[in-house]
Amino acid sequence: MRGYFFSKFDPDRQGKTPFEQLMDAFLQLLTYTSGDVMEALQWLNELDREYSLTSDAYGMGNFIEDLKDKGYIDENRQTGEIKITPKTEQGIRKRSLEEIFGKLKKTKQGDHTTFKPGLGDETNPETRPFRFGDMLEQIDFTESIRNAQINHGLDSFNMQEDDLQIRETDFKSQTSTVLMIDISHSMILYGEDRITPAKKVAMALSELITTKYQKDTLDIVVFGNDAWPVEIKDLPYLQVGPYHTNTVAGLELAMDILRRRRNPNKQIFMITDGKPTCLKEGRGYYKNSMGLDRKITTRCLNLAAQCKKLKIPITTFMIASDPYLQRFVQEFTETNNGKAFFASLDRLGAFIFKDFESGKRKTVY
Repeated sequence: MRGYFFSKFDPDRQGKTPFEQLMDAFLQLLTYTSGDVMEALQWLNELDREYSLTSDAYGMGNFIEDLKDKGYIDENRQTGEIKITPKTEQGIRKRSLEEIFGKLKKTKQGDHTTFKPGLGDETNPETRPFRFGDMLEQIDFTESIRNAQINHGLDSFNMQEDDLQIRETDFKSQTSTVLMIDISHSMILYGEDRITPAKKVAMALSELITTKYQKDTLDIVVFGNDAWPVEIKDLPYLQVGPYHTNTVAGLELAMDILRRRRNPNKQIFMITDGKPTCLKEGRGYYKNSMGLDRKITTRCLNLAAQCKKLKIPITTFMIASDPYLQRFVQEFTETNNGKAFFASLDRLGAFIFKDFESGKRKTVY
């Protein structure tokens, strides 16, 4: 007797091979383990035991062998240490981009479009009548011929100045961005993982810029007791340390980086969850975690004012709800004439993406 077997429809698993299904989970786990392959595989084994991710036909051993064969992991035969490869690092960035920003297709070289019309690189979908001084290259001949046919008919077809339609192009602006990430100890305190969403945002933003906005630049700065730059390839391995929050050092380094960039538009994105608590003084540190220290906050506000003079807006993404910290961020933002978002962890990526993309709609004079 012929029968049918019905199983629960899972849209995320349809059309994917067993390797691809496990790879999705593996890349996600690598983000949480800061690139630790062994820990990620242990977690994957636990998930397999609980949710039956593998089958008799394709087990975890097959998956690990495929990871090696396809060049996603590299094993040191002498020490037994397993590391991810640059191919996997890019895979994590792409996954973060898809997760946070949606599936964005790679386009040709482009930058942030402005609303200043003229002889630019990107075609504007709108047309307008011809005006004296317009160049031949700007004429939309399809629309112009259509106008001539409507105005004069096919029997006595001719084209006059009134028939011509101009399709304008938009200028594009290039932007240099510094993304500052707080890696102080508070980013993992109170039972909340705040560093992983920050890393995902950094990886997604870097992938977006390197694929869609190739004339832009992105620099990543992490700050704790001190501040230092990290490369895009190092993002999966970022970890929180036993640090205070030296916001001043982060801002100074970001400003120094942007001074060397030749793009006309510069901006700083800062992801932080707490108050500034540290300053570098000579070889030592001035630290105060008890409330807002006026000595520290004054230095922060002074740098915000300097950035305003240099036309470097600072957008702060605050992952904290303390009212007194929000008041400080608001004062900091007003001093810089920048922007502030008090973002929850699950909305952090969306906030940053919307703000970054809004740069496409800023007019540059």
